[in-house]
Amino acid sequence: MTQALDRRADELARHSYYEASARRPTADDSVLEGTLDADVCVIGAGFAGLSTALECRARGLTVAVLDAHRPGWGASGRNGGQALVGFAKDEVIEQQLGLEGVRALWAMSIDGLALIRERIAKYGIDCDFTAGYLTVATRPKRVPDLRAWMESAARWGYPHLDWLERDGVQARVASERYIAGVHDPHSGHLHPLKYCLGLADAARREGAQLFAHSRVLEVVRGARPVVRTASGEVRCRFVVAAGNATLGAVLPAPVAARIAPIASYIVATEPLGQARADALITSRAAICDNNFFLDYFRLSADHRVLFGGRASSTGASPAKLADDIRKRMIGVFPQLSGVRIEYAWGGFVDVTRNRAPDFGAIDPNYFYVQGFSGHGVALTGIAGRVVAKAITGDTAAFDLFAKLRHTRFPGGSALRGPALELGMLYHRVRELF
Repeated sequence: MTQALDRRADELARHSYYEASARRPTADDSVLEGTLDADVCVIGAGFAGLSTALECRARGLTVAVLDAHRPGWGASGRNGGQALVGFAKDEVIEQQLGLEGVRALWAMSIDGLALIRERIAKYGIDCDFTAGYLTVATRPKRVPDLRAWMESAARWGYPHLDWLERDGVQARVASERYIAGVHDPHSGHLHPLKYCLGLADAARREGAQLFAHSRVLEVVRGARPVVRTASGEVRCRFVVAAGNATLGAVLPAPVAARIAPIASYIVATEPLGQARADALITSRAAICDNNFFLDYFRLSADHRVLFGGRASSTGASPAKLADDIRKRMIGVFPQLSGVRIEYAWGGFVDVTRNRAPDFGAIDPNYFYVQGFSGHGVALTGIAGRVVAKAITGDTAAFDLFAKLRHTRFPGGSALRGPALELGMLYHRVRELF
């Protein structure tokens, strides 16, 4: 199952604008060979794993990071690049944890945005961070939901949002499609692969050891766990699993079944030139609608439109879906009808059934973080911090996340995809009415 998912993920990244516009190190990190001792072994060199490594090093712990591929190969190097406060389903968190609990988690998500800025400044990460985010409604029935979310965010401790009527949205986005919106001046967007590679460089500079092409085959649990690959092993005091959608069978089956890999797709246009790009989105904010199957888009630093959406559990080829995404883009911006698509790519993101994050512990010394459900750019930084604090004895924040209850996806690994496709079809039909 893991190898099949990896093959599909390789195909999805074949024509990635991010890979084409980022500069990777001239040589990959070495493959783990032999036996290594470390305080912490982190599985996965994406946002969450690298953040965990940085936070553990800041607390004086020795760290080894293992990745089946290389830093940024998974969702961290392919996603929409939107750095957001909050969670995919904030109301689920309030239902389960109450007002005090959701306020505490929202405060941490706000810290997640600050942490991105802090790391960019501290480590000189050139990742095109741009502040500003708009959530928009396309239909009258979605407007009350958007207004209610904005009012709830203020109640949760985030009063920085501004309501926009149709004219206000259209002053910022040159499209007739949107009838209302909420502006967030603090959330924003960045080049995710450049940011991830910057985190990897920072982790190395801080003394973490990174190993590429070192797929974890087994975690031997116990007082001193052993994390084994095909050619080596790490003997450690703590394990942190942060591989998310492409982790495979490393986690026990009941935990692994709490997430499902969902493929999301993005296209990048040819460069439009600064004037034409600025005319489309005057503030250069990131945009996302509030439909169940949402569209999201933004401008790149070199003046392209990056337009994403079209979720799938089957991982269809981006080439097959590029025309569909292009049509959706033209539906938003008819003025781009003659513009070429130069890149089309995708990747798997990990989603929980209730779309709330799933952080937990298999053993007192074996942690996992998963289920970021589309909010991973900012939330993964906080995940690394709360895990590192838990490892060093401060478990309050981690325990709060761990109180969130989750259920498994039905059907097991073989039937999970078809079951998800049926569920997605149901929601697509609902959105027609």
